[in-house]
Amino acid sequence: MSHFRSRTPSPPEVRPDVNTGAGRQGPRGQKTGPRAAPTAGVGIGNARRSGKQSWTMTQQPLRGVTSLRFNQDQSCFCCAMETGVRIYNVEPLMEKGHLDHEQVGSMGLVEMLHRSNLLALVGGGSSPKFSEISAVLIWDDAREGKDSKDKLVLEFTFTKPVLAVRVRHDKIVIVLRNRIYVYSFPDNPRKLFEFDTRDNPKGLCDLCPSLEKQLLVFPGHKCGSLQLVDLASTKPGTSSAPFTINAHQSDVACVSLNQPGTVVASASQKGTLIRLFDTQSKEKLVELRRGTDPATLYCINFSHDSSFLCASSDKGTVHIFALKDTRLNRRSALARVGKVGPMIGQYVDSQWSLASFTVPAESACICAFGRNTSKNVNSVIAICVDGTFHKYVFTPDGNCNREAFDVYLDICDDDDF
Repeated sequence: MSHFRSRTPSPPEVRPDVNTGAGRQGPRGQKTGPRAAPTAGVGIGNARRSGKQSWTMTQQPLRGVTSLRFNQDQSCFCCAMETGVRIYNVEPLMEKGHLDHEQVGSMGLVEMLHRSNLLALVGGGSSPKFSEISAVLIWDDAREGKDSKDKLVLEFTFTKPVLAVRVRHDKIVIVLRNRIYVYSFPDNPRKLFEFDTRDNPKGLCDLCPSLEKQLLVFPGHKCGSLQLVDLASTKPGTSSAPFTINAHQSDVACVSLNQPGTVVASASQKGTLIRLFDTQSKEKLVELRRGTDPATLYCINFSHDSSFLCASSDKGTVHIFALKDTRLNRRSALARVGKVGPMIGQYVDSQWSLASFTVPAESACICAFGRNTSKNVNSVIAICVDGTFHKYVFTPDGNCNREAFDVYLDICDDDDF
C-alpha cells in the first residue's frame, strides 16, 4: 500500500554546467564559483538499502557516507550522509552544494533529476529529520521559503522500507523489497504501474534516462533472471508480463543499462562474470570475466558511447572492458594452447579486462567514465565511501595511469544547496 501528498513543484529547471578550471576548491567559507543543482544517478546503497550498483555495509559508515550515486550522465555525484547531503561536480572536482543536518537530518538515499532543482530524499542513518525509511520526499530547491519544509513538495509514503529510487524526466520509480512502484513525475504525480518482484533486499533496479526509450529492468521472479519492462508500451494500471532474460544461475547482484537502453549488463552474487544482453532480442552479446575468486560487485557502468564498461568490487579493483572492439580485451594464456577439456573450456574462452586499477579494498566505491581527453585516451572515475576520489586514464592497448587523486569530503562550498 502507498499514498502521496503534494504541493505543485516548480518546473524542473536545468542549471548551467560548470566551467572548466581549477579542480580542487577551498575549505568551507571560501567562495567557489557558480553552483549547479543536483543531478540523478547510478550507484551504491547503504546499511539497510542499496541501488542499481549496490553494496551493504556491515560496519559504521566511513566518514559518515551512507550512500553514493552518480547523476544520469555521470557528470556529478551525490552523497547521502549522517550529516545531510552533498552534491559534487566530477570534472573539475568541486562541491556544488549541500543540505546540512539542520535542514534534512541524516540521509539514507539521495536521487536527483539531471542537473535540476528536484531531489528525491529518503531518510536514514542515526537521526533522520522528516521521515523514516518508508517514505520518499521530493525537495524543490527552486521553491522559496526560509523553512526547509517549504521546499518539500511531494511525499510518497509506504508501509515498508524504500530500498532505491530512480527518476527520469517524466517518471519516478520507487523500489521496495518485493514490489516496484512507477509514478508520473513531477507534474500531477499518479501511480502508473506496480510490479511484484522476487525478494530484492538490495533494491536492484535501473531506469533508462533516454528520451527515446522508457526501459525499466529489475530482478525477475526466477533465480538469476532479469525482467525488462517498456514503460512506453505497457498500459498504465495493467500488470502485463515483462520480458525475461535468464542471465545467471545464482541471484542477480548488480544490474545496469547503457544510456540508450539497448544493452543491459548484470552480475550474479558470485561476482566472477559480467554478462551483456541485447534488450530488444534478449540475446547474450558477450561474457566478461572479472576474476576467478567470488566477489561482491558494487557498480557496473557503461561509457557514454557504450564502447567500454567498468566495474568495481570488494576486491578493491576497478576493471575496464572493451565492448565496441572486444579484441582489445585480454584472453587466457591457455586459449593459445588449442583444445582444452570441458572443465576449463569456458574459463579459457572468457574475455578479461583490458585495464584495471586499485582503490582501498575496505572501502566500497562507484565508478564511471569521465570525459574523453583525446580519441585514444579515456578516463574512469572512482568515488569511494572513505571520501577519496580517483581518476585514471587508459589507452586501448591497456596502459592505465592515475591522473588525479583527492579527498572530496575535504572540499567544501560555503553556501547551502
